Amino acid sequence: MDLFEYQGKELFARNGIPVPSGETAETPAEARAAAERIGGTVVVKAQVQVGGRGKAGGIQLAANPDEAEARARDILGMDIKGHIVHRVWIESASDIEKEYYASITFDRSEKKPLVMLSAMGGVDIEAVAEEHPDKLARLHIDPLSGFHPHHARRLCYEAGIDPEAMRGVQDILIKLYAGFTDLDAMLFEINPLILTKGGDVIALDAKVTIDNNALYRHPDVAALQESTTEDPQERMAQEKGVTYVKLDGDVGILGNGAGLVMSTLDVVALAGGRPANFLDAGGGSKADEVVAALEVLLSDPKVKSLLINIFGGITRCDEVAEGLLTAIDQLGSTIPIVVRLDGTNEEEGRKIIQDRAPSNVVVEPTMLSAAERAVALAKEAA
Repeated sequence: MDLFEYQGKELFARNGIPVPSGETAETPAEARAAAERIGGTVVVKAQVQVGGRGKAGGIQLAANPDEAEARARDILGMDIKGHIVHRVWIESASDIEKEYYASITFDRSEKKPLVMLSAMGGVDIEAVAEEHPDKLARLHIDPLSGFHPHHARRLCYEAGIDPEAMRGVQDILIKLYAGFTDLDAMLFEINPLILTKGGDVIALDAKVTIDNNALYRHPDVAALQESTTEDPQERMAQEKGVTYVKLDGDVGILGNGAGLVMSTLDVVALAGGRPANFLDAGGGSKADEVVAALEVLLSDPKVKSLLINIFGGITRCDEVAEGLLTAIDQLGSTIPIVVRLDGTNEEEGRKIIQDRAPSNVVVEPTMLSAAERAVALAKEAA
């Protein structure tokens, strides 16, 4: 479960990590009132679960409450990579001397938490890793022995953290790891972690992902789940129990099994298209589950074509075909739909679609041909 910045900062503050004071606002008037209470220059920040807010104009300075109200009016309702801004975070502006990067993520390949630190913060960490790998210090932590002060010191020296920020950064790393393990997190990221001109080290941003499978142990965090799902498709998917992640393309993807869906995304990209989503209806999906997943996809106005890629192991392809026809009839969709069926009763399933489906539904024999057809149809519809 991904949290918004303001929610992540609340968790950071609970763990003793310094963050700027701030308030949320859902209207320009609320933003003005928040700026009056905070005082001085404030920053108005769009609350969306996607990067690149600053480049999109979703982070703006305001010197007074009037400007805060105006900046909030500009940002609220903004579309940032397919995410509509429904809420802004108003926080006191910080006097920045230096920007760093700090994160803890779970490295599945090593089966250990990975702590990363860099003196080059405020920019995409992927660019730092690619262009200046020597500027990114990394350290895997044995979960049995934990994270200790000597680990923090080592990372600071390897990353080239300024001497005046050493103590503050080390303290935050220790608290960051404690929060990461206590909350069963998959990611704790601060970019930028700043040194102020007054010598304080503060988390200026917060990106937090919690393991969904551990939410039963953290009811207070689980209670945030409804408020994190602002996107209507993601909210619908959550209600219907399907795994859905919204992307910024126009080719809708529906598959059964995470591996198959990931492969489908890659093949669509290979064919020159841009996937609109990741949607896994489940490896053992029955027809009604596929119908529920299809309803989520067809509710997205940005989807110009739909690629359905089903492998019939436990799932029977003829049953999926029947469910697909029922869903199309119920939803009345006219967007182009490309279907690829493979596995149990695949011939029967293909015949059902070929004989009875409306003209906007076509069948392709392979994943590549299906992806190429879906991409071509999306471009025609754009």
